Amino acid sequence: MLGLGLVLPVLPVYTATFGAGPTQIGVLVALFAFMRLATSPFCGRLGVRFGQLLVFRSLGGVGSVLFSVSALATLLAIAPADQRGRASAVFEAGFLLGGICGPALGGLLALIALSAPFVAYAVLLLAAAVLTLAVLRTGRTAGAEPGRGVVRLPVLLRNRHYLVACLAALAQGWVLFGLRGALVPTVVVGWRRDVTWVGWAFTISAAVQALLIMPAGRVVDRAGRRPAMIAGTGVAAAAITALVFVDRYAWLVVLLSVYAAGSALLNAAPAALIGDVVAGRAGSGVAVFSMCADVGAVVGPVVVGLIAERVSVPAAFGSGAVLLVVAFAAAWTLTTARPTRRS
Repeated sequence: MLGLGLVLPVLPVYTATFGAGPTQIGVLVALFAFMRLATSPFCGRLGVRFGQLLVFRSLGGVGSVLFSVSALATLLAIAPADQRGRASAVFEAGFLLGGICGPALGGLLALIALSAPFVAYAVLLLAAAVLTLAVLRTGRTAGAEPGRGVVRLPVLLRNRHYLVACLAALAQGWVLFGLRGALVPTVVVGWRRDVTWVGWAFTISAAVQALLIMPAGRVVDRAGRRPAMIAGTGVAAAAITALVFVDRYAWLVVLLSVYAAGSALLNAAPAALIGDVVAGRAGSGVAVFSMCADVGAVVGPVVVGLIAERVSVPAAFGSGAVLLVVAFAAAWTLTTARPTRRS
């Protein structure tokens, strides 16, 4: 995540140096997620058949989906049902450490050369691959709940909890990659701020999320998945809606931080919901959940770029707000359920 954070604030600006417009920048941002999406259907079966030792981290989007689906499946398998919210929060906190440091370092490296963050990212990817190969030895069915078999995908697609979790993941992918990753950097630079300011905006919001992620995990486990989903989507939707009316950097940072508060809940609750439904087992259910975020990350940057170019920037922010409002409404339809402790 540190490496991804290094290039996140730089990529749209770097692309603009080649004369690219908002739509072309959106397409480039989406390519990484497109490769994740294209390979996700195979990763659940690979994880079940060969275990979780998937080390192709250095192959861009392909390696990213192998890594992230396997990591999430391992997490959901190991964590007891009544601790999945907190386990998801701890997992996300590790990513946030990179998210906090990466954008600021990426902005600083960009002052040396716009290509410098990409070189640093490549080195970190290779280090992650070597570390995975050296230490990860997780079995195929570790932590699977006794007496519960693998839940087939057709059954999952009829499960309301599963569908709401996937919808929240779709909205998150759209906002994080389409609005934050592709649109915010160009907006900030348009306000006559250099790319370093983009890095600091992302770092501040990531720091807020890091402070709240552990309390969010406890809320998911103690209050239940439904209240956490409602609160997370509601706060996130309010923040993104307010971005429609913002034309100053300071307010942008404030609202990104408010969104981060809602996102802290949305990083723990949907994953915990998925873990409850799939009974702690790996397979296609986890992969499809991951694909939903990737669909948002593929379609979001392109659509957001088109809207910003042909309609307006506020309308582009509004597209993310609409998705989050839909997820908020869907969360209200869930039944309240607290996970039981696994013996």
